[in-house]
Amino acid sequence: MYRLFVITRHTFFEAIVQPIYSLLLALGAGVLIIFGALPFFTLGEDTLMFKSVGLNVILLLVLIVTLFATSRSIYEEIEDRTMLTLMSKPVRKWEVLVGKYLGIILSALLAIAILGAILILCTWLRLPGDYMLRTSSIDEHEVRQIWEMRMMHISGLVPSLVLYWLQISVLAALGVALSTRLSLVVNLPIVILLYLAGNLTRFLFPIVWTTGGADANTPLAGHSVLVKGFAWFISLLLPYLETFDLQNKTVYSVIRLAGTVYADDPRGVTLGNIWGYTAIAAAYAICYAAFALGLGMLLFEGRELGGGEG
Repeated sequence: MYRLFVITRHTFFEAIVQPIYSLLLALGAGVLIIFGALPFFTLGEDTLMFKSVGLNVILLLVLIVTLFATSRSIYEEIEDRTMLTLMSKPVRKWEVLVGKYLGIILSALLAIAILGAILILCTWLRLPGDYMLRTSSIDEHEVRQIWEMRMMHISGLVPSLVLYWLQISVLAALGVALSTRLSLVVNLPIVILLYLAGNLTRFLFPIVWTTGGADANTPLAGHSVLVKGFAWFISLLLPYLETFDLQNKTVYSVIRLAGTVYADDPRGVTLGNIWGYTAIAAAYAICYAAFALGLGMLLFEGRELGGGEG
């Protein structure tokens, strides 16, 4: 375990000192601050729009920096023979693979934490203005209303940030697995395509679960079974990224916080339900990441560490 910790720590520091890491963090912080100061002209829903846009900005930028790190994590060390030196020590290949992965997703977690804190702060500051409330009011009712609105909006941002980190962790596992064989130039476009395909898998489940109905005995029924079987296989093979998209509940819905005016809102959703779903999504992310790293281990076992393919 100590060797795994050392590799994880080294990969983490290696990822955060890369210029692209600092550059994209600074870019993300600047974009969030600028958007936080601008009106969205959405007729009373500026805060909701800002949260949605801010979360998407964080996902995009952290995903980019993470994919750059994963795409070069193992391949470059094999090509410059650093991996050969590393493997001459009492280190197992699975420790290298898992350590690289853990270090990269921890660097992604740090980036999400920093940008998420900026998003929460900007939401906190702009909310009274969006709802035309006075922060300097001496009316206790208005002051309490501001406080409760802030807590309600922010309580939904935290699980959204966690879900986005889980989504990035799944894609990072694919990137690390592919980096055992493919260079950055090839690896990065493949993972981006997998990201796009993973967002399209939501359209495969209606195909899998539709029934034949009245036309079940027609000649097309056999083709329907084949199509459903293929759709089912692809939906299992590709990451189902809709699992990590809960903005309809965390951003656009009222969250029923105890002790606030939103506690009894029939249209709202409870924090317990949100975090329960997040736990299920975390379990899926762990299972899929283990699957991807398992494939990566198979690719890594047969890889020539001297800089050429075995």
